[in-house]
Amino acid sequence: MVNGAGAYQVFSDRLAVPDVAEEPLLSGAVRSDWYPVHITVDESEALERLADEVGDRRVALISDDTVHALHAHRLAGALADRGIAVSTTTFPAGEASKSMATAARLLDWLASGAVRRRDVVVAMGGGVVVDTVGWVASVYMRGVPYINVPTTLLADVDAALGGKVAVDHHTAKNLIGAFYQPKAVVTNIGYIDTLDDRQLRSGLAEAVKKGIISSPELFELTERSHARILAREPEALRRLVHAATSVKCRLVERDPYERDLARPLNLGHTVGHALETVTGYGPVLHGEAVAVGIVAAALTSERRGLLPTDGLERMVGLLRDIGLPISLSQLPVDVAVEDLIGALEQIRKIRDGSLRFVLPTALGEVVIADDVSTDEIRAAVSARIGEFAGSLR
Repeated sequence: MVNGAGAYQVFSDRLAVPDVAEEPLLSGAVRSDWYPVHITVDESEALERLADEVGDRRVALISDDTVHALHAHRLAGALADRGIAVSTTTFPAGEASKSMATAARLLDWLASGAVRRRDVVVAMGGGVVVDTVGWVASVYMRGVPYINVPTTLLADVDAALGGKVAVDHHTAKNLIGAFYQPKAVVTNIGYIDTLDDRQLRSGLAEAVKKGIISSPELFELTERSHARILAREPEALRRLVHAATSVKCRLVERDPYERDLARPLNLGHTVGHALETVTGYGPVLHGEAVAVGIVAAALTSERRGLLPTDGLERMVGLLRDIGLPISLSQLPVDVAVEDLIGALEQIRKIRDGSLRFVLPTALGEVVIADDVSTDEIRAAVSARIGEFAGSLR
């Protein structure tokens, strides 16, 4: 429609008003999110993919202090050289920063003018960064677009994918969160070169987990190539990241909002999250906690007669060969078994009295159990697993 004052877009509805009835009115909403995951081999290629995804939007680039010094300052400059307006901010590195306090500071920064509704937030870093920034993006202006640029193996194959975003609470990990999918993910395998060995092993724990729950092929790939991955051979890293990313994306597609409480991706995370909580979110890396959780779940499954002993030995043996902790005694800090049990009981209360354990029964096959007793958990996490030369004690 055009008049003397200009053009207008007309919206015209003719909605009928129903008669009053006893039945409830129904309201519905359906949402479908799809996004590309670009797996690149160097920063130049990653920059190309990121610039394409950003387009003519302004960018608010958020990283932690370590990633900013290593990578983010350079990426911000390269985007600016392309004529893209970039604002940057950082927060301290480490799980302790995955908090409401950090989120509040980031929201204040965004509200100060860093982002308008059409602009895009770029989360550059490991799991702490993408989880925290993703949650901030989900609540700012009821949701602004964000792009993940992961810089750790764990974020490459897990945290940057799937849209589960959250910050921690002192009573439980990831207690305050949402499902909010990124606009895109741009992975640069080259960033893995700057990780220390411990962080690299931590990321491999999530690849092993995916292999156990859903992909014998991925598990076997990790068995064959973990030494080359730990040596940072580019082709081995690229193959692993591509394979694990593909598996994670297909698993998430089945139930992106976790409406079904049967969640195989949570293998190792019931005990793992409790470990992170009881150790104060920091001394134990996420992948290390998950590795111990996988062993506890596999031991429980084997003792129930669900997992053959040779399957248990193979799973735990791979974690050991990678150099991940396979018992509480191998963690970098002392953890009292009863403290861990207490944290699990707190999680049980939050979840209406139920603790769901993912128990592996074979490669690519798991069962979900909500009847794992405290005594079973105590026995599993108390087990002393030494060199694991085919025997458990």
